[in-house]
Amino acid sequence: MKAPLRALIDQGLTALRSAGTLPADLPTPEYVVERPKERAHGDFSTNVAMLLAKAARSNPRALAQALLDALPPSDLVARAEIAGPGFINFHLSAAAWQQQVRQIHAEADRYGHNTSGGGRTVGVEYVSANPTGPLHVGHGRAGAIGDCIARVLAANGWDVRREFYYNDAGVQIENLARSVQARAKGVKPGDAGWPAEAYNGDYIAEVAAAYLRGERVEVDGHVVVAQADADDLDAIRRFAVAWLRREQNADLAAFGVAFDVYFLESSLYADGKVEETVRRLVANGHTYEEGGALWLRTTDFGDDKDRVMRKSDGSYTYFVPDVAYHLSKWQRGYVRAVTELGADHHGSLARVRAGLQALDCGIPPGYPDYVLHQMVTVMRGGEEVKLSKRAGSYLTLRDLIDEVGRDATRWFLVARKPDSQLVFDIDLARAQSNDNPVYYVQYAHARICSLLRQAEEKGLAHDPARGQAALARLDDTPALELLRALSRFPEVVEAAGATLEPHLVAQYLRELAQAFHGWYHQSPVLVDDADLRDARLALALATRQVLANGLDLLGVSAPERM
Repeated sequence: MKAPLRALIDQGLTALRSAGTLPADLPTPEYVVERPKERAHGDFSTNVAMLLAKAARSNPRALAQALLDALPPSDLVARAEIAGPGFINFHLSAAAWQQQVRQIHAEADRYGHNTSGGGRTVGVEYVSANPTGPLHVGHGRAGAIGDCIARVLAANGWDVRREFYYNDAGVQIENLARSVQARAKGVKPGDAGWPAEAYNGDYIAEVAAAYLRGERVEVDGHVVVAQADADDLDAIRRFAVAWLRREQNADLAAFGVAFDVYFLESSLYADGKVEETVRRLVANGHTYEEGGALWLRTTDFGDDKDRVMRKSDGSYTYFVPDVAYHLSKWQRGYVRAVTELGADHHGSLARVRAGLQALDCGIPPGYPDYVLHQMVTVMRGGEEVKLSKRAGSYLTLRDLIDEVGRDATRWFLVARKPDSQLVFDIDLARAQSNDNPVYYVQYAHARICSLLRQAEEKGLAHDPARGQAALARLDDTPALELLRALSRFPEVVEAAGATLEPHLVAQYLRELAQAFHGWYHQSPVLVDDADLRDARLALALATRQVLANGLDLLGVSAPERM
């Protein structure tokens, strides 16, 4: 709805330049057209007169009046008025809202999409779990948020690359290998000789048994064959990582999450990327040695203190491969990068960005964009659920999916702002009631499908052309409220992409479902009046389309029956 209003305003500004009210060479400022917080202030408001008043040497209200007088006539605007210091408030006509139905039907599954990304490439990294065990619920929140960010960015015209970064090097992988080795040798948790830092879940025994059976594991196009030798720690390490990567991939598939790129941390070392990054930082003069360690002068780039890159024992601190990894994203053509992480990683953000700036290779400040999520608390029957029999110390993502289903799991994990704490109520997620938001939204979609089946059963075939011709019949308050809700979807998609906050889509869908249910209860659809019936069916079908489009952005299904 903003586009036609902007076109009217721009035409009015052109007229004011021609009349000499505005300087002929005065550029149009970045004015806003937005929905006022209070409906009484109109459907949309603009600040354009306030931004131009000084250049026009005019009082803002006087310029606003001149602009109103210069606006070309339009059947989209019922009336416009000046408010406050010079805002222009527009009250749209019923016809303006009714045309939304035509637009939605014409654009179908593209309704709500835009081209603001311009086809540029953005890499979205998420989950990126260490391959040391089954995915837990926190990984699930990362997966839901990251996948939905990718979907929303694609809807905003970006060429999206979904990426999973495997931390397959370091201390945790060593602990994994020694845990599996101990199990392979018959040592169990609690036994003498059980490694102090070992992983205690039952899945370690599964990996060890598979290794001793000499199983083959295929993951991401590579095959690893177990050597069945409990003394060969390197072979155990390779097999355990492959086995758990396959396990995690299966969990992600059950969650409806897929990736275009799987990037191994170990490849950064094998390909010399870490050493190359360090050499570039040294050559650029941003490092110094102190206490036998190599330091990066990150304070030159806004960090609160300098950071150690290479410790005195010759090993690198963990942020160095992160810098090398994000450099590789830039080199692979990601003009923008989004990295979704748990909030516990916040301490490393400034140093990674500082390292990228210190490389002086054209990477823009603020690269990458970070989205941090807070912890998830899972509740059942009013009590916190913490443990999984298989994983031992945490609740797995697969446990949650098996209990409440993929749709509810995805919805609840993405439905709140990422940086807010999340309480996942299993009982609510399973409830078939209006209190369950995913059920409430999906039921709206299913209800419309049922409506169409009822029409067919009654021999009331829908005539789309007649419905489009009779849209003026959609002039009652519930219908106009639903039309206003439908018109907001493109703005919500744009905002979710700009802020990297897909929860805005979930919030919107709940509001849209509420508007639909309210209209449905007050406006019988299958009436004898054919024009009114087809107009209302056209509105119902437009609503079904927007619900489906929004649910798709969340990776949640749009069922036809419930």
